[in-house]
Amino acid sequence: MMFDWKKFSEQQQEQQPPEIGELEARVIEMLRTIYDPEMPVNIYDLGLIYALNVKPGGDVDISMTLTAPNCPVAQTFPQHVQETLACVPGVAEVKVELVWEPQWGRERMTEAAKLELGML
Repeated sequence: MMFDWKKFSEQQQEQQPPEIGELEARVIEMLRTIYDPEMPVNIYDLGLIYALNVKPGGDVDISMTLTAPNCPVAQTFPQHVQETLACVPGVAEVKVELVWEPQWGRERMTEAAKLELGML
């Protein structure tokens, strides 16, 4: 199923500025549209998002990792995440920090992700 960015944006613009909790939910919803290039699971359920901080005014700070330090998209993927989240109505500025500690492991995955990968 393809995500309708235009419709999503139009719906969001018609509303008043979101509360922090609502904006955080929108950011998480958008994170779930970004898939790991090596696995058919979104980066949020895969457990690649270590920290998400939505501030008053719409600034968003994210600490994330990748499944492996030698991932071929390590140089470009954080920018892709940043650009995608910048499309969320109500988001002002996005900062994405790529971290390697703690090392990512399968225990960070949601049950839905594990089910998708046939691990349950």
